[in-house]
Amino acid sequence: MTATEQRAASNTNSWTGVQAYTLAAICLLIGTAGGWFIRGSQSPAAGAMQSASMPAPTSPGTGSAPTPEQFKQMADTQAAPLLEKLKADPANASLLSEIGNVYYDTQNYPVAVDYYVRVLKLQPTNAAVRTDLGTAYWYMGNADSAIAEFSKALSYEPNKANTLFNLGIVKWQGKMDVQGAVEAWQKLLSTNPTYEGKDKVQQLIAEAQKHANVKPGTPAKSLAQ
Repeated sequence: MTATEQRAASNTNSWTGVQAYTLAAICLLIGTAGGWFIRGSQSPAAGAMQSASMPAPTSPGTGSAPTPEQFKQMADTQAAPLLEKLKADPANASLLSEIGNVYYDTQNYPVAVDYYVRVLKLQPTNAAVRTDLGTAYWYMGNADSAIAEFSKALSYEPNKANTLFNLGIVKWQGKMDVQGAVEAWQKLLSTNPTYEGKDKVQQLIAEAQKHANVKPGTPAKSLAQ
């Protein structure tokens, strides 16, 4: 079980069956809206291999994806005991990060950003949290801020595989900077020779290089798949 799934399971006892099932599905499929991403502290095997073509999670018996309001309700339910602990220890970076993860996992990215920023005020060199902050910015549609956070994370941990992976995705999909994306992925492979997602990175490099002649800044959505 991944860390994300463990977080989801720890608070499901007080939920309805629909809530618990739905959040579990979200945690398994998180990242599908933006392609391929890895959490800052997650192993490639646990999180990177989610396909952008996989269907969105649905609520049992409804056949439809949960609404933003349902996502937020689930997040608030899971975050409640953590927020109670935070009252007694407001400068607890680990607790702030965990709360941020709850909202990230339920696609409440603006709220997740708020908590990640609070963590980074206490721990500015925390590359894992900064990577998650950058990824949350990407899901909010802000490629520039995502790249800025990934770059800052790499200034502290230059060979951090998950950050390099995500940086390549955003440079390619967000900026159509094929050269920058390939450089990030090649550095990932050269500095992490035992990387679990090596085959996927090589596949992404090959796919990106098909667009090598595309002008940087061209929207990825405008290209034929």
